[in-house]
Amino acid sequence: MSDVLFSVFPNENFIDLGLYQFGRETCSPGHSFGPVSRNHYLFHYVLSGTGKLIAQDSKGISREYQIKSGQGFMIFPRQITTYMADIHLPWEYVWIEFDGLRAREIIEIAGLSADSPVYHATSKDLRENMKNEMLYLAEHGQDSPFHLIGHLYLFIDYLSRSAATMKLSSKGKVRDFYIKEALNYIEQNFQNDITVEGIAAFCGLNRTYFGRIFKETVGKSPQEFLLSYRMTKAAELLKLTALSVNDIGNAVGYPNQLHFSRAFKNVYGVPPREWRNQNRVRS
Repeated sequence: MSDVLFSVFPNENFIDLGLYQFGRETCSPGHSFGPVSRNHYLFHYVLSGTGKLIAQDSKGISREYQIKSGQGFMIFPRQITTYMADIHLPWEYVWIEFDGLRAREIIEIAGLSADSPVYHATSKDLRENMKNEMLYLAEHGQDSPFHLIGHLYLFIDYLSRSAATMKLSSKGKVRDFYIKEALNYIEQNFQNDITVEGIAAFCGLNRTYFGRIFKETVGKSPQEFLLSYRMTKAAELLKLTALSVNDIGNAVGYPNQLHFSRAFKNVYGVPPREWRNQNRVRS
């Protein structure tokens, strides 16, 4: 049987980088998982032993990778994967599932993609630091959300620096500037009646071009990100305040309560009142 240490992160209100679940597992010979797809990024680091990853590339073609101790592999959102322990030398690994606004940028810096999902460290010291952060998270699942998020950032830092391959061009820096400007604008104006056209105009960009670079950088269209941001803020207010559903809708840019309820249900699966009853923080 496999020996598993597993934790689910208790808080999802982190926009730049969010933690979902993490753990450590000593697999039995031939133990496999999949085929399955994930909603978030999932990184495994192999502590000992060896195994195999079967993953779809960017064209949907299944590729097979042999992975051993000291290496790792990244699973991408909506990518179908299967991974299995070796029969004779089964692996032990730690894993972290995460996502957020900065996730795609960091993974690109580390040189990981659906076409190149295997992690190879270029610095042994940084790799060891990354491994230690993953082990720390696996063993401290009951610590506070902010404490765990701090160690997630340390893990991300060591991951990106230990395998960094991306060389930023001046074009990339200009694009990053525009995206940061757009995100700051959304954060400061999400409660108002803002549009993608208005955000693009604020940045001084053509709407079509803005939509393309935003999707390429953030992983969501501007409309999708604005909706997600508003609904995250709405969920915080439902959970932590006694404001009415109508007032919360107004606070996140939905003066029409019916439109707000529909949008919230599309994201969370239940209407705002029902979600509040399930998640309300009781004093």
